[in-house]
Amino acid sequence: MASGPDRNPIIIGGLPSQVPDFDPEETQEWLDSLDAAVDERGRERARYLMLRLIERAREKRVAVPEMRSTDYVNTIATKDEPFFPGNEEIERKVLNATRWNAAVMVSRAQRPGIGVGGHIATFASSASLYDVGFNHFFRGKDEGDGGDQIFFQGHASPGIYARAFLLDRLSEQQLDAFRQEKSKAPYGLSSYPHPRLMPDFWEFPTVSMGLGPLGAIFQARMNRYMEARSIADTSKSHVWAFLGDGEMDEPESLGQLSIAAREGLDNLTFVVNCNLQRLDGPVRGNGKIIQELESQFRGAGWNVIKLVWDRSWDPLLAQDRDGVLVNKLNTTPDGQFQTYATETGGYIREHFFGDDHRLRAMAENMTDDQLLHLGRGGHDHKKIFAAFSAAKAHKGQPTVILAQTVKGWTLGPNFEGRNATHQMKKLTVDDLKRFRDRLHIPVTDKQLEDGAPPYYHPGRNSEEIQYMHDRRKGLGGYVPSRVVRSKPLQLPEDKTYASVKKGSGQQSIATTMAFVRLLKDLMRDKEIGKRFVLIAPDEYRTFGMDSFFPSAKIYNPLGQQYEAVDRDLLLAYKESPTGQMLHDGISEAGCTASLIAAGSAYATHGEPLIPVYVFYSMFGFQRTGDQFWQMADQLARGFVLGATAGRTTLTGEGLQHADGHSQLLASTNPGCVAYDPAFGFEIAHIVKDGLRRMYGPDSEDVFYYLTVYNEPIQHPAEPADVDVDGILKGIHRFKAGEQGTIPAQILASGVAVPWAVEAQQILASEWNVKADVWSATSWNELRREAVEVERHNLLHPEEEQRTPYVTQKLSGSEGPFVAVSDWMRSVPDQIARWVPGTYQSLGADGFGFADTRGAARRFFHIDAQSIVVGVLTELAREGKIDRSVLKQAIDRYQLLDVTAADPGSAGGDA
Repeated sequence: MASGPDRNPIIIGGLPSQVPDFDPEETQEWLDSLDAAVDERGRERARYLMLRLIERAREKRVAVPEMRSTDYVNTIATKDEPFFPGNEEIERKVLNATRWNAAVMVSRAQRPGIGVGGHIATFASSASLYDVGFNHFFRGKDEGDGGDQIFFQGHASPGIYARAFLLDRLSEQQLDAFRQEKSKAPYGLSSYPHPRLMPDFWEFPTVSMGLGPLGAIFQARMNRYMEARSIADTSKSHVWAFLGDGEMDEPESLGQLSIAAREGLDNLTFVVNCNLQRLDGPVRGNGKIIQELESQFRGAGWNVIKLVWDRSWDPLLAQDRDGVLVNKLNTTPDGQFQTYATETGGYIREHFFGDDHRLRAMAENMTDDQLLHLGRGGHDHKKIFAAFSAAKAHKGQPTVILAQTVKGWTLGPNFEGRNATHQMKKLTVDDLKRFRDRLHIPVTDKQLEDGAPPYYHPGRNSEEIQYMHDRRKGLGGYVPSRVVRSKPLQLPEDKTYASVKKGSGQQSIATTMAFVRLLKDLMRDKEIGKRFVLIAPDEYRTFGMDSFFPSAKIYNPLGQQYEAVDRDLLLAYKESPTGQMLHDGISEAGCTASLIAAGSAYATHGEPLIPVYVFYSMFGFQRTGDQFWQMADQLARGFVLGATAGRTTLTGEGLQHADGHSQLLASTNPGCVAYDPAFGFEIAHIVKDGLRRMYGPDSEDVFYYLTVYNEPIQHPAEPADVDVDGILKGIHRFKAGEQGTIPAQILASGVAVPWAVEAQQILASEWNVKADVWSATSWNELRREAVEVERHNLLHPEEEQRTPYVTQKLSGSEGPFVAVSDWMRSVPDQIARWVPGTYQSLGADGFGFADTRGAARRFFHIDAQSIVVGVLTELAREGKIDRSVLKQAIDRYQLLDVTAADPGSAGGDA
């Protein structure tokens, strides 16, 4: 191996270290030229020349590596800024009125006796960014398509309301009902963007920080998916996500950047409001968040536009021949820039310009007031317009605009750039007077001193308001606005469900496979088949869904540009630009974002999609539960399949993979309809009813969660007298007791129903107990209905008192009642209050572990023999049998010895 001067040096930054030099003399000439530039003109001049060479190389399509970060100046040169088509004077008046009303709304919401507060500073910093978007870029839905999809930063909602007030979309009465949604109904305004609370106004919930950027990426991808599959023309739709620099600390904010770059989502723009502050202090006090984010986005393959300084800096930068000003900007940390935002012009002159004679010379002809008003780029309409225009025009990559602002901008010295500004909710009279004067709002001192500060409206016929209406008319209508244009789907006939209702015969299959069989039949339906969107996090084969590969194919905008290693197999891996399956990699967060985008397409684009998201159940509500709340808030619909469910069913995986609680977590989400079916015929009725409720004539804003298992069992055919109502409401009698004289009831769900049937047989043959077995398809729905009944009875004592469904259903059956499932006891315990008799539950409480199914169930005491002892125990408590039999039963079945249990079926097949 060569060494020393004969070996090519290792050069960092992506430059080649192993490519041989075929013309060393020419190489040396270039290096000598660079040395001469450094020696004669200095490092800054040499640096500039190198950057221009890189720029020219890219123009000539010479592949050179990206720089991770650029100078702390605007990406778009002043000479390259496009003509600004708006009337800046009018837009400034509009923005001033918007700023005023937003601050007044929050301040009034903090008045004595109300005190619900709000956030002022975030919108104050980002107001110009939104205003340029509203006036020149954001497309509405009046043209009949989905328009643009705009993810508004949650804490900026007061400004969006304030602008809607000027456009007569909201009234003064509604502004005064901010954060008083029930006490001021129907005028209440939600605190943040909440579509479920304001379904005609907001489209996307964003205030759970990190979920906005994640959702925006997958919304842009869903737009491309829908267009590729000829479901909707989304070619004009652009996704805008307004985010905070502190928000980018959330892993969800940056975790999926690569997919946007990989798929070339140039229909997506992030606008990061870099006001350099989190909620309680600086984002990167000793660093530079814009530079850091630039490196991260560039590294992920995004187009980066930095919008750092407003036009007042242009003359200074134009005379920076030595690069000393740029160097000062590059090396000044964010924490110091925040200090400059709160200090005097004299302080800026001394501390920013004072340590170099060349900097002092630049500032010597400027007054302290001029230095004080050297501004940030995120407050300059023309600079913002240039950045937005460049983002829309850029092709082949998503774009991020990093816009520097001041938090609390225009709110006065007590707010601007202060660490506590995020928590400040009310302006004093003196604050309001200064704010009024700065914005030139025609409000008198007396109006501010005599009570709550008034809102300001220039008048419906004023030039400013007409300008606003004209701009929105030209852009296709008002935003934000949620419009539902989709029509009910023509749902499949009953025969579609017939094959699953027949049972599995002598074949043993898991409930996961029963669902997949039904899904195949549904996807063949000529009316709704193409609307199914299959989603899985790299586990299609685990769930037995590889059979969809050849026909539905996996969506990839680039197609499949390689020969698959399994191409000779019948179920080979197939990718296609028109594929129906979304294979989002090992990312439950990404898959759930796809689920939400697909599940809300009926509103976003007027075309309903039916997402079916299948995942390891413990990585759903446990890992991405916040997104399921986002899904409910966004009024998204679809099917969520918690596969490999249960604490003992997924053998060999262990503690963190053993889901004994997702049904309990699902019960906390009011938009989630959760079921734990045992057999294929139950699944058929649940799915049929789900399609009716979510996509039929009287559609509801819910989504369905089904827990399915990977344990093969024989599925019975649907009984002739099947209790469909009971299946859907949560409980039906599956198998009545036929032998024995002592009555009892066993309630079971999911994979536990076969254990209950086995226990039923043992009780009859060995203990003279006649037990009925009930399939509790939904503990959650039973509880939800019972709670609603009690609420009605509480508030309507003069009316005939209602009885919960579960009480009615079980009232004719003699107890005791013993419930069992592969869940923790808290799941079946949800209905204990309403069971008409002695009630006891068995469950898998505690951490999971790796072992055989039989051993795990014996350990948790939920297997058939444990159910037998559980029933006998309750019978003894009621005095129907002697307690002495309990020790006999425990000894007979060796309940204290996990090795005595039948290990059960092995493996993890779907």
